[in-house]
Amino acid sequence: MKKPLKEVSRGKTKQVYSTEDPTQVILEFSDRITAGDGKKRDELPNKGVLNCGISTKLLQLLEQTDIPTHYIETIGKDKMLVRKLEMLPLEVVLRNIATGSLIKRLQMIKEKTVLKRPIVEFFLKNDEYHDPFLSEEYIALLEIATPEEIEEMIRLAKKANDVLLPFFKKIGIDLVDFKLEFGGDTAGILRIGDEINPDSMRLWDTATGRILDKDRYRKDLGQVIEHYIEVYERVTGKKFEG
Repeated sequence: MKKPLKEVSRGKTKQVYSTEDPTQVILEFSDRITAGDGKKRDELPNKGVLNCGISTKLLQLLEQTDIPTHYIETIGKDKMLVRKLEMLPLEVVLRNIATGSLIKRLQMIKEKTVLKRPIVEFFLKNDEYHDPFLSEEYIALLEIATPEEIEEMIRLAKKANDVLLPFFKKIGIDLVDFKLEFGGDTAGILRIGDEINPDSMRLWDTATGRILDKDRYRKDLGQVIEHYIEVYERVTGKKFEG
């Protein structure tokens, strides 16, 4: 099993470690949770294990449908071996149901409106500037990604949605929206990186509309870990043992 050599980067909720293979790194999920560009933060026991388990299942699901991701294997309760990527400083958001910043920008659209077709949006990944919305023209102006990369990110986000939307529907969850991050591997292939779990998705219980994701923390609704456990158990089909 690959072992971490040294920490090469530390984000708000994860750490990245080098390995003896320069094309691979280890991604460690922490128990940290943040909101408001990191201004609000806490430690929630077992969050790292839960998010690693959920991300494992969803990344495996994408890989099985020929969607390229950085995932190689899970090597511990809170660690993944992944391909090393040169990440693009973009957050790619796919929306199925109107909520959040979409209804702030387009106030004529009502909260919880099911969109006639999925919408893909881009945001600059930068806390200092509060992750501003970017058009494709803005991305070109800032030279963040090429037109070909933009087209591929849109294609892969929509393809991922085609896989994830029915998967969640079968387990009684509405996939409201989700964020993806992309990077190129050492061979130049654009892949989905980072994580896919309740930290980066909006998930509502289909029967009750109950929020199951990080919005529980953002909105001070309480019982954050309890709902992450519920998502873990529905997604993986396993009882969470801690």
